[in-house]
Amino acid sequence: MSALGSSDTTGQQPSARSRQWLTLAGRKKVLAIAHTLTYVKRLLDVLSLLEADFRVQVVFTVPPHVFGDEVPRYLAQLGSPLLPWEEAKRLRFDLALAAGPQGVADVSAPLIALPHGANYVKRIVGAGEAEAGVAGLRRRDIMPDGKTLPAALVVPHRDELRELARSCPEALPVAHVIGDPAHDRITASLPLRDAYRRALGLTDGRELVVFASTWGPGSSFGRIEALVPRLIGELPADRYRTAVLVHPNVWSGHGPWQIRAWLAECSRRGIAIVPPEADWRSVLIAAHRLLGDHGSVTLYGTLTGAPILLTGSPAEEINPMSPAAALAMTAPTLSPAHPLVSQLDYAAAEYREEEYAAIASRITSEPGGFNRRMRRLMYEVLGLGQPAHEPLTVPLPMPPPLKAWTAASARGAESA
Repeated sequence: MSALGSSDTTGQQPSARSRQWLTLAGRKKVLAIAHTLTYVKRLLDVLSLLEADFRVQVVFTVPPHVFGDEVPRYLAQLGSPLLPWEEAKRLRFDLALAAGPQGVADVSAPLIALPHGANYVKRIVGAGEAEAGVAGLRRRDIMPDGKTLPAALVVPHRDELRELARSCPEALPVAHVIGDPAHDRITASLPLRDAYRRALGLTDGRELVVFASTWGPGSSFGRIEALVPRLIGELPADRYRTAVLVHPNVWSGHGPWQIRAWLAECSRRGIAIVPPEADWRSVLIAAHRLLGDHGSVTLYGTLTGAPILLTGSPAEEINPMSPAAALAMTAPTLSPAHPLVSQLDYAAAEYREEEYAAIASRITSEPGGFNRRMRRLMYEVLGLGQPAHEPLTVPLPMPPPLKAWTAASARGAESA
C-alpha cells in the first residue's frame, strides 16, 4: 500500500486519507504498465516527455509476466514509485501506457499501446488462427479481452496500417503513425560515435565486434554453444574487442547466474557481457562490426553504418513484409566452414551504404518525429495543453568501459 495508490471503499479513487500524505495532490495520474525490462526501457523513452510537468504524476506497476522477474528490482534502482498490480487494477488513472498486451484490459484508464522493438519483425506460425500473424498487430495483441480497443495504438511506420487493416480493421481509427524512439535516439547520437568508443576504452586501435541476440530457439543465443568457441578462438585479441548483447528475455528466462555461468569462459577471455539493464544503444553505435540475428538490435544496426554479418535468419519467424526480411536478403550469413575474421572482412567489403539505408528507412516513416508526435498524443488523452517548448531528442549518455562489464561478468562467473 502506498500514498499514491491507497483507495477508498469503492476501490476506484484515491481516498482522502491517502491524499493527506501527498505534498502535490490532484495531479493527472499516469500508469506505466511495466511487464519486462524490454518494455520498461521503451516506456522510459516515452515518459521522458512528461518530465518537468508538475501537473502529472507517473506510477509504475508490474503485472504478472513470464519474463518479469527483474523488473521490480530495476524500477527500485531508478527510485520509481511502484504500485502492486492488484492495487493498480482497483484504481482509475488518467492515462495508461503499455508496450505489451498482458493484463491491460484489467486497467481502468485510457490506454496508449506501443510496440517494444524495431518495427513488427516477428511472425507467429504453427498455431491456431487466433495465434498466427504478425506479433503486435494481431487482434489478440490489440484487444486482449476480445472486445476493448485501446484509446490509441502507436505504430512506427505508415506501412503497418496495411497489415492492421487485414488483421484487426476495427483498430484503424485508433492507430497513430508516431515513429520510433530508439531509432531517433540512435540517429541523434551517431555524431558521438568516437566519444562512445573512447568511453568504452577503445583507444588502442582495436575494433569492436558486437554480438547481438534476440531470444528464442531461432536466435543467435539459441546456437550459443556453436558460436562461443568462435568468439573466443577466432577473433585475435590484438585486433578486436568483443561485446555480447543478449536480449533481456534470455537473462530472465534462464536466470542471470546461468547466463554468466554459460559465458564464463568469454568473460575470462576479456569479452564484455553487457548486462540486461544497461543501455545497449551506445554500444551498438560504437560497433565497427555487427554479428547478429533477426532481432531488433541487428535491425537498428542498419542505422549505424557498421557492416552486418548474420548468424542466421529463420524465415518462418520473420514477418516477410518487415525490414528484417529485407535485411536477411541483403546481409551475408555466417558459415561454419570459413574463418570468422575472413567473413567479417567479407561483410565489410560487400557493405553498400545505400542498401542498408533503404532498409533502415523502413523502421519508421517519421524519422526524428517520435517525441513531437508522441507528446501531442499523450497530452490529448490527458486533456492537458502541451508544455510550451520543443521536445528534444537527447543523445544517449556515455557507456561505462567495456572492462567494467568484463570484470563484473568475471566475478559472476567465479561465483557460478
